Amino acid sequence: MASGTGRRDSGGVPALEPHPDRLLPPDPTTRAVARELYESVAALPILSPHGHVEASLLLADEPFRDPASLLITPDHYVKRLLHAHGIGLERLGVGVDDPTEAESREIWRVLCSHWPLFRGTPVAYWFESELADIFGVTQRPSEQSADALYDQVAGCLERPEFRPRALFERFAIEVLATTDDPVDDLAPHAALAADPGFTGRVLPTFRPDRYLEPGQPGWRAAVDALGSAAGVDAGTRSGLVDALERRRAWFVAHGGTSADHSHVDLGSEPLSEVEADRIHRAAYAGRASADETTAYRRHLLFEMARMSTQDGLVMTLHPGIRRNHHRPTLERFGPDQGHDLPLAMEYTDALRPILERFGVHPDLHLVLFTVDETVFSREIAPLAGFYPSVYVGAPWWFLDAPDAIRRWRSAVTETVGFGKLSGFVDDTRAFCSIPARHDMARRLDAGHLAQLVVEHRLADDEAHETIRELVESPRRVFKL
Repeated sequence: MASGTGRRDSGGVPALEPHPDRLLPPDPTTRAVARELYESVAALPILSPHGHVEASLLLADEPFRDPASLLITPDHYVKRLLHAHGIGLERLGVGVDDPTEAESREIWRVLCSHWPLFRGTPVAYWFESELADIFGVTQRPSEQSADALYDQVAGCLERPEFRPRALFERFAIEVLATTDDPVDDLAPHAALAADPGFTGRVLPTFRPDRYLEPGQPGWRAAVDALGSAAGVDAGTRSGLVDALERRRAWFVAHGGTSADHSHVDLGSEPLSEVEADRIHRAAYAGRASADETTAYRRHLLFEMARMSTQDGLVMTLHPGIRRNHHRPTLERFGPDQGHDLPLAMEYTDALRPILERFGVHPDLHLVLFTVDETVFSREIAPLAGFYPSVYVGAPWWFLDAPDAIRRWRSAVTETVGFGKLSGFVDDTRAFCSIPARHDMARRLDAGHLAQLVVEHRLADDEAHETIRELVESPRRVFKL
């Protein structure tokens, strides 16, 4: 996807030459318009309102250890496809805290020798862009080039311009949002904010899922820890609500602008205080039924919306994922190993309690994401097309790929236009993939707008204004 001519070097290894017009439309007239649009925003700063890079990485600013732990092991996109072809996660460094140089090199060889598996995927686009644009690699990953590529990237990582803060500046990241547990003290965020030598903004994101799920193992212990962090007794329903409100305030005080939620559905029906109190007591004692814990989780999600109208935290929802689908992998390696899988979703009725109560509240921003493509035009865009509080989240996870993004654009903009879109969300743990992912989004935006221009559905000046607004939209939607 990212390669150019298919040229080979003197050793017969295919060259890595990302084409300057990659992802732009093939029609020459449309491509010329798209190229001009893309070039107008290519160098704009990156606003990353949702991701999983940790603030401690930038605070410590230590050299990255090796190419494999930087580019392979933290990227579940890479791991899951290799695993699907029979390569065990242990061969990719999962579960290895401090791999030796030989182990890291072998992980790298595994990826390179299986590189054809990634043809046609966004992983190939991102990875090749990272290798070429960041590390100056000119050979395509392969069994033959593996050791040379490893040595080249490892050599770069020894230099000061490849430390985390230097790359943060080189990537032109203006804002980077992390994902954080409500009990976190956020000390790395505070230290970065106070450091005169660091000019970027690294914002915490409130992620309370585990405290809203009384049906999950360990809920009582988690609630007790939340209460301890907040300085209240969370053993009661009112205490839990108080603890959540206090910790949200802590995040706001440390620059947080959003609260992130991911449950298996979007049910948000509130309970009466009497019923909520009763279920909380039963769940805290370990006696609540599955139906009761589900009802209480939906009640607490409604409470999260109420809190957002009061403290202003943007409420992002990305539901419909069956977490840790393969229990043996979870038990051996822990979560986030590539086997969180999509479910079919319903939004319109599920969110009605929140939207009837708060849908026109001026302080609520509700950003809806999905991995179920069927709901983009059927539910999410129509909801955003009426409720001032609702925004259409960019394609996320399994859908943050070129063709899926193109389908999304066609599915939603005719209903809701461009002004109710979230802007691109990279949602990554792989730090070096951030610029490649945002660059991909800008190229696809340029192609979509260029098509509208050549069809005389959009004036050239409107297209230029719109593509800049799309890059800037996270600033407005996520209150950055």
